[in-house]
This record gives sequence, C-alpha cells and structure tokens, in this order.
Amino acid sequence: MNPVEQNAVAEEGSDKQIEWEMRPGGMLVQRRENGGDEDGGPLIKIKVSYGSSLHEFTVPWQSTFGELKKLLTPETGLEPGDQRLYFRGREKDDTETLCMAGLKDLSKLLLMEHHSSKERKMEEARKKDEISKACEAVSEIRAEVDKLSQKVTFLQASVNGGTKVDEKEFIISTELLMVQLLKLDSIEAEGEAKTQRKNEVQRVQGYVDTLDALKAKNANPFGTSFGNSVSVTTHWETFDSGVGSLTPPSVSSSSSSTKINQEWEQFE
Repeated sequence: MNPVEQNAVAEEGSDKQIEWEMRPGGMLVQRRENGGDEDGGPLIKIKVSYGSSLHEFTVPWQSTFGELKKLLTPETGLEPGDQRLYFRGREKDDTETLCMAGLKDLSKLLLMEHHSSKERKMEEARKKDEISKACEAVSEIRAEVDKLSQKVTFLQASVNGGTKVDEKEFIISTELLMVQLLKLDSIEAEGEAKTQRKNEVQRVQGYVDTLDALKAKNANPFGTSFGNSVSVTTHWETFDSGVGSLTPPSVSSSSSSTKINQEWEQFE
C-alpha cells in the first residue's frame, strides 16, 4: 500500500469501511465522514503568533490566507485588511492557499498589524482623548453655572416679589456668567463634547437675558409694556364765552358781530 496515496480500508465488526488519509505533516488519520474535508482538502493545525499571544487553528489545507484572516479577526480584534501574515519571512497574499505556500501540520505564521492601521488607531485614540478632556472641561463649567443659576433664581424671586435689589447684584452676576461663556468659547471640541458645549453656551446666554430683563424691571418696577399701558385722556368742556377752554373764543361771523355805536350828548 502506497503511503503517499494512502486510502486503506479496514474491516470492523460490520461491513462498514474506514478510510484513511495522509495528513500534510506525514500523519496517518481517519478521513472524516461529515464531508468537511471534501472541499478544502485535509485539515491541518497551524499556529499564529501575534505579539505575545499564540493562536492555534485547525483549518482545511486548501484554505486561503484571506480566509484565515477572517478567523483571526475575533481573536485579535484586527480587521482582515489590517492584518499582514508572514510565513518563512515573506508576506502572503490573501488569494494564496496554505498548501501552495507549503504549510504543514503545526506550521507557524507571524501576524503583524498593518502600519496604516496603527496610525489610524493612534489618531482615533488621540481624538477620543481630546473629546474626553473637552467633556471634562465643559462639566467643570457646568458646575460653576449651576451655582450662578441659584443666584439668578434668587434675584428673580426678589424682583418679582417687589423687593428693590441693588443694581450691582445684576452687574456682578452677569459678569460672572460672561466669564464662563468665555471659558466655553476657548474649548476646542468635537463630537459629543461639541454638543455639550453648545448646550451650555445656550444655557448661559439664557441666564444673561434673564438678568437683563430683571435689571430693567428692578429699575422701573411700575413700568408696563405698551400693550398693557393705561391711557388717561383729559377732556375740556368748551363754553360759548370761552371760559374753561384752552383756546380763546373764535371770532364770530359778520352776521353775529356786535356793532358799537358811540353817541355823545352835547351840553349847553
């Protein structure tokens, strides 16, 4: 029986036949009955070294390196496009099969991460770190604005309750809010941090507008808007003689004019 083209048949207690095959490493094993090897050829065990880790896989000998990379993705966290597989010092192409490359049982491969993948991950890590720092900065400002909002609430309650408040209270509170607004403007943010910064800016501007309105109301507590103003009109009654009128009586027409006759009496 030829050991290279091994296909031995053994007899069991029944008429069932057992087929044998020669593995790439020279090992004689029983052929699987589930047909799993029919398409990809015999199975081989390979080892893949990645960093300090060593991964073992049992794959069909006719598998491609591209298919092997897909198996490595859940184990290493690297996408197939980010993987570089080396065998005997040479990088293998995705379309090349394991048998074409000369792999046998317990052959060892070296896996390295693609350089572009490292750069991309470093850039992603840098952006993530910047976003984290920006969110932290916005959070600190939010805490300060929370304290100032309590002052705004107090002033609002005082003014609405009719209490006269020193104008300096509005000026100081507004200036403190503007300081926080400047701090927010100095934060360079992307992604979630940018959204948080925008929301906080709108919040601070809202408090500043509220203080402006309260300051105006405090300065003129009885002032009302034109829409709710009460108009007081004084009406004057005009008499024929002109008394009580703001204007002198008009000159009547010739038909109602008064003729003055001067008659002199002559004495002896």
